[in-house]
Amino acid sequence: MGDKSTYVLNKILENAKPKDIRSYLAENKEDMKNSEKAFYYFFKDTLDKKRISLKELYISAGVSESYGGKIVRMERHTKNRDLIIRLCLAGHFNLIETNRALELYKMSPLYPRITRDACIIIEINNRIYDISKVDEFLTEQKEEPLSTVPVVPMVRIYLIPLNPSGTVSFTAFRFTSS
Repeated sequence: MGDKSTYVLNKILENAKPKDIRSYLAENKEDMKNSEKAFYYFFKDTLDKKRISLKELYISAGVSESYGGKIVRMERHTKNRDLIIRLCLAGHFNLIETNRALELYKMSPLYPRITRDACIIIEINNRIYDISKVDEFLTEQKEEPLSTVPVVPMVRIYLIPLNPSGTVSFTAFRFTSS
C-alpha cells in the first residue's frame, strides 16, 4: 500500500476529468485497494486503530483462528451475516463501522425497521460488545441469537513482574470488556 491518504486521493479527484482515470490509476496504483480485499483492509485497519489483535477477535467472536482468518482475509466466503456481525462486535465496531464491514462483505447493513437488527443496533450504540449479552438481549426480545454456541467474552491478560529483577514470577490480571 502507498502512503497517500483517502483525503489526498479525494483532492486529486476533485479536478479530474473522465479522461484522466487511466493516468490516475497508473499514478496511484500503490495506493489503490483490491476491491476483493477491501473488507480485509477495512477490517484490519479498524482493529489496528482499536488495538485489538486478530487472536483476541477470534476468541471473542467464538470462531477458530484458522476459520476466522480465512473469513477476514476473504480466502473463504461466508453467507452467514451473523458471523460478520459477531466479528464486528468482537472488534468493538461502532454502527457505522459495522455497516461498512457488512457492505464490503456484500451483505445488507443493519436496518432499523427490522426488529432483530434494531436490537443489535441498540446494543452497538450502547457499546455492548459482549456477544453473550447481545444474544441474551435478542432472546429476551424473542429474536434469534447471533450465535448457536456460547461465546467467551474478550479477555486481555497483562503480566506484571512481582520481583525487582522481573524474571522469576508473574501474576496475571484479568480485565474483561463490559
